[in-house]
Parts: sequence; C-alpha cells; structure tokens
Amino acid sequence: MIVSVSAVLLLAVVVAVLLRQRTVGVGSALACGALGFCLASTGLAPALTQALAAVAGLLSLS
Repeated sequence: MIVSVSAVLLLAVVVAVLLRQRTVGVGSALACGALGFCLASTGLAPALTQALAAVAGLLSLS
C-alpha cells in the first residue's frame, strides 16, 4: 500500500509538471496512463469511480 501511494504521488507530480510545461507527447501520455493504473490500485479507486459517475450523470442531464 505504501509503495502504491508513493508511486501515485510521484506520477501525479510528473503529470502536473508535464501539464504546466504544456508538453504533449508520448512521455506525458505514458505518465498519465501509469498514474491511472496506480490510482486504480489504491483505496481511492471507489471514490474516484463514484465521482466520475456523478460528473457523467450531471453532464448527461444537459
């Protein structure tokens, strides 16, 4: 669990830096994908799934 959280935090920093520099390429896409896989293996996965479902529900109303 500690390794998963550390990897998520590290990848979140990498993605934030890539987005701040407006770098779009293969590296940023891989970092975003890796962040998603790491987030899916943490305890935050159910909360993120519920939040995304709520946002999708709001968007489908309009």
